Amino acid sequence: MVGRAARVSDVRRRLLQTGICLGVMLCVDFAASAVHAEGLAEALAKAYQTNPALNAERARQRATDENVPQALAGYRPQVAATLSAGLQAVRDLLPNNTIQTANLKPWQIGLTVTQTLFNGFKTANSVRVAELQVQSGREALRNVGQGVLLDAVTAYTNVLANQSLVEAQRANVAFLRETQGITQKRLNAGDVTPTDTAQAEARLNRGLADLNAAEINLAISQATYAQIIGNAPGQLRPAETIDRLLPRSREDAIGLAFKEHPAVMAASYDVDVASTTIRVAESSLMPNVTVQGSVSRSRDSDPTLGTLGTDQASIIGQLNQPIYDGGMAASQTRQAKEVAAQSRLVLDQVRNQARTAAISAWVANEGAKTAVSASESEVRAANVALQGVQREAAGGQRTTVDVLNAQQDLISARARLIGALRDRVIASYSLLSAIGRLDVKNLNLNTPDYLPQVHYHQVRDAWHGLRTPSGQ
Repeated sequence: MVGRAARVSDVRRRLLQTGICLGVMLCVDFAASAVHAEGLAEALAKAYQTNPALNAERARQRATDENVPQALAGYRPQVAATLSAGLQAVRDLLPNNTIQTANLKPWQIGLTVTQTLFNGFKTANSVRVAELQVQSGREALRNVGQGVLLDAVTAYTNVLANQSLVEAQRANVAFLRETQGITQKRLNAGDVTPTDTAQAEARLNRGLADLNAAEINLAISQATYAQIIGNAPGQLRPAETIDRLLPRSREDAIGLAFKEHPAVMAASYDVDVASTTIRVAESSLMPNVTVQGSVSRSRDSDPTLGTLGTDQASIIGQLNQPIYDGGMAASQTRQAKEVAAQSRLVLDQVRNQARTAAISAWVANEGAKTAVSASESEVRAANVALQGVQREAAGGQRTTVDVLNAQQDLISARARLIGALRDRVIASYSLLSAIGRLDVKNLNLNTPDYLPQVHYHQVRDAWHGLRTPSGQ
């Protein structure tokens, strides 16, 4: 009996040591992997430079910049050259009933310059519309940049969390496998019943299934990471929150979202675009004044055969006042007014959405803080409970299933803590995005900031040239 009790005490002591080592293994592995790991800032910098969605939006903005020189072309003269040549057979019947024939080779060359002097301020308003579209596009680009950075944060923290979950589940499986082996030995020694062995085996299989699910989620998150960041993830350092950049109160968050969120600012510019478009439509009802100068030379172009060649030069001024165009201009003006009314309503809608997003992000961030604190307390309590159950099991006051239940409570608590830490980081970045400040400058990322105004100034006053500033 003494020898048997000693064996039982030794087996239970091994159970206790295995449970304690679970937490130690996680901490040691985590510290070792963090030595040569990539940080969140590096991942965000890569996404900012290489993300296809963001680069596509930058290309769209560069195309929008070209609306300005197209509108400015209305101020500039239009120059056209003409050249014609051919063969012409002529048969003239003269008054004395004689017939005169000839084979001519007519050709003509000419140059025409047209300059608009006044077009109802259509050019000026069109330039204003194009410039406002550029401003709106820049805000849309900034909004896409925020979305890409937030997606990168989410992808990074998901990989980090899923890696931690896989490690936790592997340690859990190791613990359950050890427990199942020890229980089998106790069954062989006659200390437990086959029910205890079946319970240990069932928990082991559940742990294997949980590990498989965690590995699947990790593979999915790694693929998403590669899609957004541009490379497969390796070892990642723990992500930190950005509380230092966040507003101090919910009211501050709402105020910043109203003033600085790129979606709100883009909608404001869209209102100005629509309002100015009304004046562009109204210009079709106003007079149009142009001056045209032309020079030309022609040879063998007179079918009467009386002139060998003609040289001409002219300057012509023209005033065109529309009187009735079938109602086209009037309809376009009414249409522009309705679009302007729509854009104002859209602005109100976007502001409401920004307000809701700011409140939601603020509440989620505050809730994430509480969840992390509660999860940390739960893990500490579950650790204490597991150790207590193991000690009681060593004294014969607890069964194997009690130890298994305590271990399951601990692994569930750790999974909730990992999720809470992930949600805490995402919530802080989401709040920064909700107030419109999730960008390279505020995050102080080690990467050059993309400046859309550089391309704008490169093409704004370009009078000619088919190549883009990048050489395409």
